[in-house]
Amino acid sequence: MTPTAAVELELVDAPRTPGEVAAFLPRLARSLAGGAPLMTVPAAAAERERLLEAGNGVRVPNHTALVVPTSGSTGQPRLALISRSALVASADATHTALGGPGRWLLALPTTHIAGLQVLVRSLRSDQEPVVVDSIEGFTAASFVRAVRSLDKAASELPHYTALVPTQLQRLLDDGPGVEALWELDAVLVGGAAIPTALLDRASDAGVTVVRTYGMTETCGGCVYDGVPLPGVDVGTDVNGRIRIAGPMLFDGYLDASEPSVVDGWFTTSDIGRQADGILYVHGRADNVIVTGGINVPAEAVESALLGAAEIDQAIVVGVPDDNWGERVVAMVTAAAAIEVDAVRAALDGVLPSTWLPRDVVTLEALPVLISGKPDRAAVRRLAIHLTR
Repeated sequence: MTPTAAVELELVDAPRTPGEVAAFLPRLARSLAGGAPLMTVPAAAAERERLLEAGNGVRVPNHTALVVPTSGSTGQPRLALISRSALVASADATHTALGGPGRWLLALPTTHIAGLQVLVRSLRSDQEPVVVDSIEGFTAASFVRAVRSLDKAASELPHYTALVPTQLQRLLDDGPGVEALWELDAVLVGGAAIPTALLDRASDAGVTVVRTYGMTETCGGCVYDGVPLPGVDVGTDVNGRIRIAGPMLFDGYLDASEPSVVDGWFTTSDIGRQADGILYVHGRADNVIVTGGINVPAEAVESALLGAAEIDQAIVVGVPDDNWGERVVAMVTAAAAIEVDAVRAALDGVLPSTWLPRDVVTLEALPVLISGKPDRAAVRRLAIHLTR
């Protein structure tokens, strides 16, 4: 990309502690006000090296505020160019949907859009965010400490946070974690498909969860509980892929010459449908396993697994198979080893027989990206290694 009016991108260490976030906020505020565009760089060695190489000395359009890597959950991350106006439009629409500006608790990495938008929303609310110290990674104990530091009596504004499903599950498994969630007026949960069983647990525990759908290219969540945010239009193309229009769309990718937004619409990699004004997301178009000529939607199998067995987490992948082309494999975490025959019996009649896993591997933990999302590429490599 060679923009005609461009400024040099500034690379910044991604803040992870309360002190680092406090020092970063003025720089982010200047960027939103027309200052230098920023890209936050993680501490993890491999990802840090890649981003430093990609961003060093790069010039971007002068209306850009942030350059943010996509999640890379199914492939190599790309660098999205996000304007000041898009970030502000997204933050303001979020506050409108939630009932007004509030004080935010940051529990997500500031290397990706969900965490960065918590900071943008904080600036738009004119409220200092409360920060979960993530130097040692996210824990229920660190979240509880952050919530306890909230001085709710000092502000009549509501209190919000944003989490990925894995974080929500950890907090629901922890007594003080549940009590901390009660202190928040809304808990935005997105970044990955949210199992129905997890939503039911949160509801039964009295936690106010808002399901969000969005991506880096839309400045994070742009559909809440199936309803587009103010100013957002949603549709599907002839192949069922979700299309999004609105003021919070990104400006394209750093490495791309082809247009990413056509006639005001961005076509996602997700399959879905709309009914009565509600968007239903079925999963990624590229997350389909072709086994014996049958297309198996991996996320539909994952959802069924979580509802039919004593499984905490599940990622379903396809591995090469001489007879089937691909074989459906479920990689799960659970308190005890899960047998494939038990899974197939539990899902008999719930899913088509051709969709049922042919292997189940129980792990202590699933690989995740620094964004907190499952690393599907790493899970697939592990599945190939463990089932060959």
